[in-house]
Amino acid sequence: MSRQPPPVVPASRRLPTPAADVAEDPDAAVAWVAEQLGHLTLEGPAGVRASEAFRGGQDAADVALASLDVTGYAGRRNQVLPEGARGASRMSPYVRYGLVDLPTLWRHVADAPPRDRTKYRDELMWQEYARHVYARTGAGMRSPLRYDPPAAGPWRDEPWPERMLCVRTVTDELHGDGWLVNQTRMWLASQWTVRAGWDWREGEDEFFRHLLDGSRAANRLGWQWTVGTGTGKPYGFSRWQVRKRAPGLCERCPLVRACPIEDWPADTSGARVADEPPGLRSGATTALAGPASVEGGDGAVEAVWLTFESLGDADPALAAHPDLPVVVVFDEPLLARLRLSGKRLVFLAETVASLATRRDVEVHLGEVADALSGRAVAVTHAPVPGFVRRARQVAPVQVHPWPWLVRPGAGPAQSFSAWRKGVGRP
Repeated sequence: MSRQPPPVVPASRRLPTPAADVAEDPDAAVAWVAEQLGHLTLEGPAGVRASEAFRGGQDAADVALASLDVTGYAGRRNQVLPEGARGASRMSPYVRYGLVDLPTLWRHVADAPPRDRTKYRDELMWQEYARHVYARTGAGMRSPLRYDPPAAGPWRDEPWPERMLCVRTVTDELHGDGWLVNQTRMWLASQWTVRAGWDWREGEDEFFRHLLDGSRAANRLGWQWTVGTGTGKPYGFSRWQVRKRAPGLCERCPLVRACPIEDWPADTSGARVADEPPGLRSGATTALAGPASVEGGDGAVEAVWLTFESLGDADPALAAHPDLPVVVVFDEPLLARLRLSGKRLVFLAETVASLATRRDVEVHLGEVADALSGRAVAVTHAPVPGFVRRARQVAPVQVHPWPWLVRPGAGPAQSFSAWRKGVGRP
């Protein structure tokens, strides 16, 4: 979990666009990332690996969407083992990078059984809520939303003890696949903070480095709700959940007769914070939501700038300019700070390579503003604070609306229920 010092970042430069085989062959994708981006990864060039469970790219996303059937989702979404009994949709990596947007998923499940449709759409609304909160609070979401974190726990040796089979099984999946079902995300978050007493922000960073769907919006909000900084009620990970959601796992554990999570953790919660992050109770809707219609003219546009929030074929700016070249920039200073696992960058390389089979794609590495200097670009608004900063520097001549599930308003967002009541339904 230790971080390497960030490297010296040279000026922006153009990289070779990943060839078609990068989209089709994980080994080719790994080789491209190791050569072009390996110095920015958590593992270093020699340690870059692909996810063992997911491929990036629009084609992979389309296959996943076509096969998505949420029948039984309400009853099985939290199942952990056996893997074949899981009900999770596994769409989140494609949602994260805009290969499938939330409105498309909302429509896709329209004919699902009512209970399953309702539950799945509830989860889509939670994803939308996370984006609203993050766009409003920005870096303020790094602080406890409404309550201090739980008091330090007794386990100070390691937050995720390898000797616990339930923990080792889940962390192996995190590190190998870069994806977890929601239930096991809660297990690890609760173990890290509520049981072990480690800083939840460090745990959230660890998730972010490895999860293919890692976003500061959903990841950070999920951690805060699990450890109680959003609600004041920490989630109590215990053996009961393991036996219910992963039957048979406890019986194979070397600690089966001395389980350290046999009982519920102490019912601890922190005091209410003095100051909530600015924007939580009301938001500046213009900066948050972006334009409601296209801003700027058509004549000056010479390229489409795709951000990593929106890499899909249906990106509004991309779809509006089918004949223009596409520019994708790997933000080197940002990646140097984040030190993401190579599997995340492999997923992105596969996605860019897939797009390059249909469009003329330029790939750059360096400062975003430097790479786009002097270019008249169209872009789709992205609901993250970093986009607002970079857009000021780049000055795109055309900005397209983000495909919101529900367009943001200025009402309260300090709780999911309050927010949902204010925004209504899609």
